[in-house]
Amino acid sequence: MKITDIITELNLKIVSGHNGLSNEITGGYVSDLLSDVMGNAKEGQIWITLQTHQNIIAVASLKDISAIIIVKEFIPEADTIEKSNIENIPVLITDLDTFNITGRLFDLLKKR
Repeated sequence: MKITDIITELNLKIVSGHNGLSNEITGGYVSDLLSDVMGNAKEGQIWITLQTHQNIIAVASLKDISAIIIVKEFIPEADTIEKSNIENIPVLITDLDTFNITGRLFDLLKKR
């Protein structure tokens, strides 16, 4: 499933990383602990977090994560947006909390 499909289905807002919107999603990972993501996330997953600082882009790039969803309409910092655009890793936001967006993403990915 492409990121653009997930954006449409889950009513996500695109903040940055527009050049990566055609990335494929292979699954999802949920964590706010960077070391956990580094140790356990898989290539092609979409990462759900409340973190907004630039280190999320570094971790996503290291793990070849396809996109990041930031919950509760938290706005990423300016340097996060800049690095997202450089790395072509889409940063998306939702007004939902982690529990609800994760459930919706799970249901969406299960259908494919």
